[in-house]
Amino acid sequence: MTFPLASELTLGLIWLIFHNMQEQNSPPNDGNRPVWTLGDLSQALKKTVESVYDQVRVKAEVSQPKRAASGHVYFTLKDDSATLDAVCWKGVAAQLATQPEEGLEVVVTGKLTTYPGRSKYQIVVQQVELAGEGALLKQLEERRRRLMAEGLFAPERKQMIPAMPRIIGVVTSPTGAVIRDILHRLKERYPVHVLVWPVPVQGQGAAEDIAAAIRGFDHLVDHPDPAIATPDTLIIARGGGSIEDLMAFNEEVVVRAVADCRLPVISAVGHETDTTLIDHAADLRAPTPTAAAEFATPVAAEIQARINDLETRMMQRMQQKFDQSTQQVRHLERVLADPGMLMETKGQRLDLAVTGLDRSTETILARLNDRFTRLGARLQTPSHQLSAAADRLRSVERRADLAVASSIEAARGRLSRVTEKLTPPAERITMANARLDLASQKLGSLITARLNHAGTRLDQSIRLLDASSFQRVLDRGFALVTTSAGAIMRSAGEHPDGTAVSLRFADGDRAASLGEKSSPPSSAQKPEPKAKPARPAGASKKDNPDQGNLF
Repeated sequence: MTFPLASELTLGLIWLIFHNMQEQNSPPNDGNRPVWTLGDLSQALKKTVESVYDQVRVKAEVSQPKRAASGHVYFTLKDDSATLDAVCWKGVAAQLATQPEEGLEVVVTGKLTTYPGRSKYQIVVQQVELAGEGALLKQLEERRRRLMAEGLFAPERKQMIPAMPRIIGVVTSPTGAVIRDILHRLKERYPVHVLVWPVPVQGQGAAEDIAAAIRGFDHLVDHPDPAIATPDTLIIARGGGSIEDLMAFNEEVVVRAVADCRLPVISAVGHETDTTLIDHAADLRAPTPTAAAEFATPVAAEIQARINDLETRMMQRMQQKFDQSTQQVRHLERVLADPGMLMETKGQRLDLAVTGLDRSTETILARLNDRFTRLGARLQTPSHQLSAAADRLRSVERRADLAVASSIEAARGRLSRVTEKLTPPAERITMANARLDLASQKLGSLITARLNHAGTRLDQSIRLLDASSFQRVLDRGFALVTTSAGAIMRSAGEHPDGTAVSLRFADGDRAASLGEKSSPPSSAQKPEPKAKPARPAGASKKDNPDQGNLF
């Protein structure tokens, strides 16, 4: 509205007021009063109200706020004595720093206008401010209760802060002292890689930028970027300030972003006495940004001290284990049997086995001979068989002489049939000889198998005795070290330097004295194994004249 138009409306309004006063003091004259249409009267009132109350500030309580589908916001301002309808157009409502909420005491800036359709007047809101700190705290408390009822502050949603993070993400202003304090504290305690997402920490649009930074870090969990490492812990930090300065961290969009973040979040907004809503949604609250750096990381010196302590305890435990093993080996040395006794016992068992084998062989041979004798006794000689056949023939002839001629013919026929069924003596002798040969072959195979089995066991015993000999150890290049008194030396530090010792090799003994103790050779410096001496052809291990006694 331009100034000349406003002046005209103001003069018009003064004229109307002065004219009304004259009409009240003068006698009524209905003929001189103008006749208004409703539209003209509504427009005149609208112009008058808008010109007089073009910019007003009203302090009242918000009641029944509603956001229409078009984006416009409608609510009522009220106090103890009056109410006033208010409307905030879509473009202005999106830019409001404080959104109208039920029961909130605010100071509304706007202009009055009328709504002819309902004969009502209303205020077109241009700005909404909180009436005081008490109203702001009331708004924050109501918001806190509502978000808590949704479960955003539930303890089961809290995550553990990693003990030793590799990367820490920080959402804060890049130019303030907060980021310098955090980096300085991290460098002192536990140097770690830090990713900073710079955001404004107060003012218009700060809450949306902070929420976008939190969701950006959270997005790396499912969509890692090769150029950006995913942090293990997230710190949201800001320095101290008034409650209005910290309002960005009380906005619902920021609180929900913190609650939905899958990275462990540490809130460090303001000083120790300052409390914001993200403190309830975060996994851990730090009283200051410096304390957040301490909560997020351990002390490197303490970790090193603990590692040193664990290393010392491990070495002590290893030494104890070594001592226990040494004692156990020495105990086993005392309880192990004498090798000479073991060899004598094996030799005795071998003698018993050979004696048992001889007895078994004699028994088997005697049994087979007896069986052969019985089989021979059962066989009939050809002369005996011919004599028996002659006797039967004579008996038949005697009976034939007594029979009639026809009976003789019948008897002769039967005799012919019987003769055909009889086996010739030569064939029976051949069959008996074949069975005798088969029995002899089986007996020879059985004796050979038993002798081979006994020979195999004998060779195994001989090889076992030869493997148990300490001489085989000396043949592989080892030496037996003994003192002048004949005691075996088992460790390098058992006797002092200069002690006279005797070294026994596979081919003889040598005298020596102990020198300084040196480190054992590495695997790359192991000596070449000594070649075993060739054994004469046909000689066994037990025939070796160099075989000696271990003790």
